[in-house]
Amino acid sequence: MKHAQPPHTATRFSQQVAGMRAAFHRPWTYWCDEWKPLLLIILVFVGFWYVPVGTPRFDTAVLEALYLTQWYAQEHVILCLLPAFFIAGAIAVFVSQAAVMKYLGAQAPKAVAYSVAAVSGMILAVCSCTVLPLFGGIYRRGAGLGPAVTFLYSGPAINVLAIMLTASVLGPELGIARAIGAIIFSIVIGLFMHLMFLKEEQAKQRAHMVLPTAVVERPLWQNGLYFASLIGILVFANWSQPLEATGIWGTMYYAKWIITGVFAVALALILWRWFGVPWWKMAAIAVSTLIALLVFPTTPLIPFIIGLMGLSILTSTSTDEIGEWWQQSWGFAKQILPLLVIGVLISGLLLGRPGHEGLIPSGWVSTLVGGNSLLSNFTAAFLGAFMYFATLTEVPILQGLLGNGMGKGPALALLLAGPALSLPNMLVIRSMMGTQKTAVFVVLVVVMATISGLIYGTFFGY
Repeated sequence: MKHAQPPHTATRFSQQVAGMRAAFHRPWTYWCDEWKPLLLIILVFVGFWYVPVGTPRFDTAVLEALYLTQWYAQEHVILCLLPAFFIAGAIAVFVSQAAVMKYLGAQAPKAVAYSVAAVSGMILAVCSCTVLPLFGGIYRRGAGLGPAVTFLYSGPAINVLAIMLTASVLGPELGIARAIGAIIFSIVIGLFMHLMFLKEEQAKQRAHMVLPTAVVERPLWQNGLYFASLIGILVFANWSQPLEATGIWGTMYYAKWIITGVFAVALALILWRWFGVPWWKMAAIAVSTLIALLVFPTTPLIPFIIGLMGLSILTSTSTDEIGEWWQQSWGFAKQILPLLVIGVLISGLLLGRPGHEGLIPSGWVSTLVGGNSLLSNFTAAFLGAFMYFATLTEVPILQGLLGNGMGKGPALALLLAGPALSLPNMLVIRSMMGTQKTAVFVVLVVVMATISGLIYGTFFGY
């Protein structure tokens, strides 16, 4: 005689079956969300399991990543990025949205917007990472995508000193081609970005039209002098040594810290006179910097750090617009610095420092960029887009590659793609513009650099 299954057991069994069926028919997004973390854990585990520790190339690549990151921290963070963060924060606080919209907005006259963006980037002459906080500042204040991207490209690419160095070391033809290509690139890429995301730009413009007009605290000329002092500090603190010590460029290099100090004094006077900062606070920073200069006369970086620390303490402890300046600058630093460190580490691991090898052998690079084929130009543009070039370092790197058989067309492709892009640069741009816009920007730069290199190599490659 069969015993009937208790009612509650049958009910529980049917509920389990129903639950299994429901789980099986869950949306695909649910399974993706559940399996993504597990797949990531498995990949990381397998990666560490098979990591080739102890092999010469891997160990060297790890050291190169650390060396490159150390060099970046020593040479670029204090002198380049920190002043750039303060400038970006100042743009976010002290530049009226109406002014940005008038000259760089989506509805501004195209000739005005793109000319202002290209000229502004050319005057700054910063590297691909230093330009990021400045780009973020004007983009958040309402600049159109096209002019903002033009500024983003022109800052590191249209560097007057780098173009002159290119002409003197690599030949006037390549220097002129770089100058013309970079100027055209900045405007064409900006226009392409504007047209490809036209609907978003129009919606952004409509949103800005309903915003209330900001109250102007001080005249435009006072804000202009304030920004001129900040930009002067950034530019001259990073003034690179020219090949020849004579001439105006050499004189400015040897006087760079004197000129930087003059701009710093001007900034202090402006903050006291027009921004309401108590004179004794500015005097305390000035005295501390002067003492550091007297104690360390041959190490100007130390007084520079003391001055930055004083400005940081001053702004972070204020509760007015000066305090907001600090908040905006610190916000840019928190967003950008971690991504830059990660990007520099990865770049060093894969490609090493200039003159050193990472995981990718330099022989592969010189083999792939020889001649003037479509592949060689694309390879030069693609690798240049992911490598990190400090300002002016691309010239000696290219000099070595040309000596090892690199074609002149690929050399121009690398000059047009490399200084304006890098892996760290891409990571930060993605956090500001999103994945889609960043991908389009990178593709445009690589494609246009490839085409330019191919055309140049056809006419001047031999």
